[in-house]
Amino acid sequence: MSEMINVEEIFASKVFTRSTMKERLPKNIYKEVIKVMEQGGELSLAAADVVAKAMKDWAVENGATHYTHWFQPLTGITAEKHDSFVSHPDENGKMIMDFSGKELIKGEPDASSFPSGGLRATFEARGYTAWDITSPAFLKEDATGVILCIPTAFCSYKGEALDKKTPLLRSMEAISEQALRIVRLFGNTGATKVVASVGPEQEYFLVDREKYLQRTDLVFAGRTLFGAPAPKGQELEDHYFGTIRERIGAYMKDLNIELWKLGVTAKTQHNEVAPAQHELAPIYETANIAVDHNQLVMETMKKVAGRHGLTCLLHEKPFAGVNGSGKHNNWSLTTDNGVNLLDPGETPNENIQFLLVLACIIKAVDRHADLLRQSASDVGNDHRLGANEAPPAIISVFLGEQLEDVVKQLVETGEAARCLEGGKLETGVSTLPDFTKDATDRNRTSPFAFTGNKFEFRMVGSADSIASPNTTLNAIVAEAFCEAADVLEKAEDFDLAVHDLIKEYLTKHQRIIFNGDGYSDEWVAEAQRRGLPNIKSMVEAVDTLTTEKSVKLFHKFGIFTEAELESREEILYETYAKTINIEALTMIDMASKQIIPAVIRYTKSLADTVIAVRDAGADASAQADLLKEVSDKLSAMKAALAKLEEVEAKAGTIGNAKEQAFYYKDVVKEVMEELRTPVDEAEMLVDKQVWPVPTYGDLIFEV
Repeated sequence: MSEMINVEEIFASKVFTRSTMKERLPKNIYKEVIKVMEQGGELSLAAADVVAKAMKDWAVENGATHYTHWFQPLTGITAEKHDSFVSHPDENGKMIMDFSGKELIKGEPDASSFPSGGLRATFEARGYTAWDITSPAFLKEDATGVILCIPTAFCSYKGEALDKKTPLLRSMEAISEQALRIVRLFGNTGATKVVASVGPEQEYFLVDREKYLQRTDLVFAGRTLFGAPAPKGQELEDHYFGTIRERIGAYMKDLNIELWKLGVTAKTQHNEVAPAQHELAPIYETANIAVDHNQLVMETMKKVAGRHGLTCLLHEKPFAGVNGSGKHNNWSLTTDNGVNLLDPGETPNENIQFLLVLACIIKAVDRHADLLRQSASDVGNDHRLGANEAPPAIISVFLGEQLEDVVKQLVETGEAARCLEGGKLETGVSTLPDFTKDATDRNRTSPFAFTGNKFEFRMVGSADSIASPNTTLNAIVAEAFCEAADVLEKAEDFDLAVHDLIKEYLTKHQRIIFNGDGYSDEWVAEAQRRGLPNIKSMVEAVDTLTTEKSVKLFHKFGIFTEAELESREEILYETYAKTINIEALTMIDMASKQIIPAVIRYTKSLADTVIAVRDAGADASAQADLLKEVSDKLSAMKAALAKLEEVEAKAGTIGNAKEQAFYYKDVVKEVMEELRTPVDEAEMLVDKQVWPVPTYGDLIFEV
């Protein structure tokens, strides 16, 4: 019988929550902490000492021996350095467990070995981690023991942001300040801030760990660099929302328990489109906590998989020819007195505040489509975006029939006199209820879709941090809000001014609105006609960070300095080159040490068979034809392997990061594909018992 789980009891049991603080802190200290969390400012050192002691006592009671400042450097993953609570023994030789407010607030990890894009020289080692009081501390338990993790920002000795969290927090303050100006114009005097909330859906693959370890490409690159399609893929659409298999169900159960303990609101689980692919979705949270929690989700997915003899693959495209994995970033804005700025209400055509917010977002996305595209760029996502499974590389906004009709009315006449209704859905079955339909269908081909009371940014890759997309979203919308507020705050006739501004924004930026099939070739041509950017790869998107327009945007709201943007540009080029370099070297290693030797052995076996059959006086033409076909593939492999070794060596001689990245994209990747083609074709010919690595069928159907 399955073990009973009391979710209410275990939820956030490993988190230093507000309720835990309230129980353990003196009332005046608790109030000071909450005030800083909600209004900003600095905690006094005296108060920090009290908080630190309470946090340490709670952690030790739960088995912790060490603490760490848990941060998110520009590697895209998390980092931690563990320090024990051990202090000097007292005069009686008794060990004292200690943790001060200074240790809580500030840490000093080495900053020289993390990506900095030139912000830090190797000899400039000092960096600081600063406690993010708005994200709760938590306990991680693994083979090292129980560790108290304190979410922190990470910056250099000179104050430059070396992490993903610092710019995100800056962007959250920027959009709150500018959105408050908007809601004040509409009479909301009770709100003190506007919070960007995020709910990131996480897609992932699970494969058998034993088979995974036999695939060098999965181990080193996170994706299969070789692999012929299995006889069956996803064409029957029988895996999507299908019954969850026992082994996977056991994994999901353990995953949920671990996440609930960490305060992650894991809500939805199901099978995704591709065989061996699944999804987990949480409930909305404040953007920076959602970012922290999504990192914990990815870490926990990998950790729990190992317990079940599985490996979790977060790469955007681990298997060619089947559905890739994304991370749909559901984004909304809510005042702290409960008003969702993206809720259109029953009659959106009459909801002027909503229409202004919508018009500002449409303007922001159109003006900064290139920057938004860049924020969802990573090496793995290049394999996914634009395929018939994910949004195209062209940014567009889906509004649905109801809002599109409202926009059309406003653009054409300046008034929106009507609003489309959803109508009744009649099932035609007497025992099933008829119900009111939504006024709008969904569009899964849109990269930026309005879905009722939020926008779903569907381009983000499954392995990527959601910090950059949300930093960019907050920044571009803050700019649009700021420009709208600048106009409206000076208006003599507010009603007329807001009416005119909504019409102006929608008219000028309506080209970004597209409700059709984003996968179609017709849309690519139409987007080009409209003048929308079509940035097809990560490296082509990188320099959007440092355009005059982008530098001005980020500088205006104090989110990035120009130097910080230039550093990130450099890091992205380097990351791309290093990633493709690893993939190319892995292909060379697999081809030369595993695949080609296996094919040679098979051709020898075939040759022996041809001779034996002929000596026996029988017709050996079929065996001879197969031998020739396999030998031709072998020759093609050898030629492509030699070419890959040549271009890979040349890539290493290119000193300029941008030039090197483009060389890897334009030359090395093309030759990698030239090597993959004959290998995959040979896999279809060679005896399965001889083929040296597990096939796609082994990996995605035998879990």
